[in-house]
Amino acid sequence: MGRLISFLIVLTFFTLSFLSEVHSTSFKIINKCRHTIWPGLLSGATSPPLPTTGFTLKSGESRTVNIPKAWSGRLWARTLCNHGSDERFSCVTADCGSGKVECAGGGAKPPASLAEFTLNGADGLDFYDVSLVDGYNLPMLIVAKGGTKGGCSPTGCLLDLNGGCPADLKVARGDGSGDNVACRSACEAFADPRYCCSEAYSTPDTCAPSVYSQFFKHACPRSYSYAYDDKTSTFTCASANYLIVFCPLPYTSQKVLGARQDGAQLPLVNKTMMYLKKQHSGGCSSTRLIRMQIVAYVASITLAFFLSCSHN
Repeated sequence: MGRLISFLIVLTFFTLSFLSEVHSTSFKIINKCRHTIWPGLLSGATSPPLPTTGFTLKSGESRTVNIPKAWSGRLWARTLCNHGSDERFSCVTADCGSGKVECAGGGAKPPASLAEFTLNGADGLDFYDVSLVDGYNLPMLIVAKGGTKGGCSPTGCLLDLNGGCPADLKVARGDGSGDNVACRSACEAFADPRYCCSEAYSTPDTCAPSVYSQFFKHACPRSYSYAYDDKTSTFTCASANYLIVFCPLPYTSQKVLGARQDGAQLPLVNKTMMYLKKQHSGGCSSTRLIRMQIVAYVASITLAFFLSCSHN
């Protein structure tokens, strides 16, 4: 009898392990930027640990991370990182403060573009969003693959906002070049409760969008732009795996938009405006707002092309 009980315990252990593996989710993190990035991952307080909390991803590379069932947390990309004279690892944007490539429980220092997930939540749905509430440092796209229910819509911020960032929010590289490498939130820039949705402004009724949050929302309609921006910024899917792409194509095709299951008409990017840099004849660059209509060739950029590139 003792041997039978021991056998059943071992069998139960392996069965539970197998089921846990079956229900795990994969995040394929893809670097389409022209430079190296250092993705960081942070688990929620009650979530199981991940196999990695940070790593190096060169331009054109990808890495798949298996995420435990019922996990919640966020991920982002650090930029302009190196080891200092004291051998401590640090990054100009989105540093997690660990002093190492692995973040080891450290979160992104704002400003940072964030991908946020709660897996296997209410009704078995995954909840996910791209948040610019803590500012912006890189374009980002989330694509759900193989979902069985829920909207399973793509979301993200596909435009480079650093060039057009309002002057009050710009973050310079710090090496004297004058290059803008990130765009702060108004909350971080001014520490004003009106922008932070705190103190007397801590409810949806008292905290409204600001001119600063509208800058982010106008360019990236599906991303969170301030704390109570839920209605157009949270998406759901069930039993899906996810692509998280940094520096994706600035436009997506009609096939990408047509792949949505929720029927929402909200675009991935604002189709009438972009922030671009224009070279003047004197060689100096300045940022101006250029109104552009999406032309017919955009529709020819197919989802198949995008996904095939992501596997390179």
